[in-house]
Amino acid sequence: MKDSRPLVLGAVAYDAKVVTIWDGFREWFGAQGLAFDYVLFTNYERQVEAHFAGACDVAWNSPLAWIEAQRLAAKRRRTVEAVAMRDTDRDLTSVIVVPAKGSVRSLADLRGRRIGVGAQDSPQATLIPLLHLAEAGLEPGRDVEVVHHDVLVGKHGDHVGGERDAARALLAGQVDAACLLDANHLAFAQDGTFAPGATRLLAQTAAYDHCNFTVLDGAPAQPLARFRELLLGMRHDDPAVRRLLDLEGLKAWLPGRTSGYAQLARAVDRFRFLERWLAAAAG
Repeated sequence: MKDSRPLVLGAVAYDAKVVTIWDGFREWFGAQGLAFDYVLFTNYERQVEAHFAGACDVAWNSPLAWIEAQRLAAKRRRTVEAVAMRDTDRDLTSVIVVPAKGSVRSLADLRGRRIGVGAQDSPQATLIPLLHLAEAGLEPGRDVEVVHHDVLVGKHGDHVGGERDAARALLAGQVDAACLLDANHLAFAQDGTFAPGATRLLAQTAAYDHCNFTVLDGAPAQPLARFRELLLGMRHDDPAVRRLLDLEGLKAWLPGRTSGYAQLARAVDRFRFLERWLAAAAG
């Protein structure tokens, strides 16, 4: 028997394909007997606040939105759990790249230089690589000048435009280094943004994790258990789900883990990034 009340997912509309993705999942979950629907938000802060207000049962959160949910839950004496994530959400890295023929040969050479980053709220293209610089002794805003490329702030860097703008600024000589997701650095080399051999890897961060499905205490237990069971049971060699997995960029869903967010948590603390939002949301 199908559940009468749908399990509602919250997701951020960072791209038009988001509708195609979650329409497909809604249809597939329904065929498996799980009533499922979704609501879209323009930004992650609105999604986190709406999740706590009961507008959705589970949220497809960025790593920064996970930190937001975790800290807001602590303020409100609630509990939060990461129940599942993509295989491609685990063990990502960010890189700091420079022109291959330039004079910068070490992180120390960046002192006094301009660093191009993505949107101000991008974990992978701003917060984590800037933490890497800070922990190496180059404090952003003091030892290096940070040049943000604020494309679609609120999407937490899910939109690649900010990183691409940072890459173009590097090529134009407007910045001396650019901070990018490692996978995007490779993608930019493949799509022609970077000519072959145009850049050199200066530094690479430690590994971290990306998105997860987040739930709060009090969520409907049985539908959530079925949701997680169905997710973890999806197989890429199954034609009925392969298209959905490809659209969402994974081969398999894995159990959620939170150990991969430590770097981002340090960045949020060091740069006091969430203080104003958290004070307002918690109040």
